[in-house]
Amino acid sequence: MKTLSINTSDITKIFEDIRLQLGGKLEVSSKEYKLQIDNEIATGYVSGISVENAISYMEFDIVFHENVSLLYRLFQSGCIHFGYCSKGKLTQNSEGNTTKNILGQFQTGIYSNSANKSTFLSFEKKEHVKVSIVTVDVLSVTDNELRSQLTSTFLTERAGSEFSYVGSLNLKIFEKIQHLNSIKQQGLVRSLLTNSTIYLILALEIEQHKFDLKNSENNASQLNQMEMESVKEISDFVRNNPEIQYSLKYLSKKSGLSPLKLQEGFKILHNRTVTDFIRNVRVEAAENLIRNSELNISEIVYTIGLTSRSYFSKIFKAKYNCCPKHYQNNLAMSM
Repeated sequence: MKTLSINTSDITKIFEDIRLQLGGKLEVSSKEYKLQIDNEIATGYVSGISVENAISYMEFDIVFHENVSLLYRLFQSGCIHFGYCSKGKLTQNSEGNTTKNILGQFQTGIYSNSANKSTFLSFEKKEHVKVSIVTVDVLSVTDNELRSQLTSTFLTERAGSEFSYVGSLNLKIFEKIQHLNSIKQQGLVRSLLTNSTIYLILALEIEQHKFDLKNSENNASQLNQMEMESVKEISDFVRNNPEIQYSLKYLSKKSGLSPLKLQEGFKILHNRTVTDFIRNVRVEAAENLIRNSELNISEIVYTIGLTSRSYFSKIFKAKYNCCPKHYQNNLAMSM
């Protein structure tokens, strides 16, 4: 097994260390980093963003050609790593600890380091892995309240100990990571969009931890990974086909999930009921058509699967705070 050593929380030095150990071509633009690798060790890339002194984001989208372990050997306590696995799996364990935490697809994971123990992240050879990690250096956080909350929740009081947690499936984080990777703007706008998205990913990670703790106490039911993947697939189907006359029975049969599990999955993934999700998809599809097509309002209503123009106006106004015709006229005037 090949071991990559990281001895710092400074993202610039991290990328320099990884490049020296893995090879590849490193591109640096403002506060963004991308290491392209295509050699006998690995194929893919490692990217990163420096959000602020205390927070950084790294993403591995890579296939290693041999088993690889990423060794974090930091000589101070206080770094918390919020991980998310979009593809494949990742194994985490601490020095001297035989327990291994496996982060599967769509799962969250949180771990902290101690000053005298190293943390290992292990990648299996020939497996395409996509893992995102938001690292917070708690000692450098300037917000006293945030620093206090992170310390009390994720940093144990005993010297030399560490926090480790693997959470439930979460597809909202997956969607935010996809959004982060799709940002095309440059300059200040790009910086604002990327930073805000990373903060949102971090917030969702923390929220998932709280949610899991609450459900653990209440013994609440959870959908397994295959069931959550089915929810994601049926969600994508609705997005791509807003014009279909959906019913809960139809979606339940198509997804293979019971109506109860389907509703539970939509609540977890979208924080909406199935009906609310379909309605929101149709309104967003309509707004896109108003903005990017020559269709009139009546044609748009039909295109998104509705029959009542008055009902469409009602739900459009509830979301965008104006009627669709007024929205269309204002767009035309601004061009």
